[in-house]
Amino acid sequence: MSAYVENLIQRQLERDRLRELIEDAETEHGPVDRAAVDAKRAILRGGAAGSADAA
Repeated sequence: MSAYVENLIQRQLERDRLRELIEDAETEHGPVDRAAVDAKRAILRGGAAGSADAA
């Protein structure tokens, strides 16, 4: 049980740190372009490989 709880805590700490990194990047570079994120996500999932925004 304690290993399970430890894993949950570690995952939450990783998510918290990732959120901090994203906030820092957005402060420095501006907000994320959702269309570009969606286009890249589609490429990773095997679709929309020809999208101009995905480059």
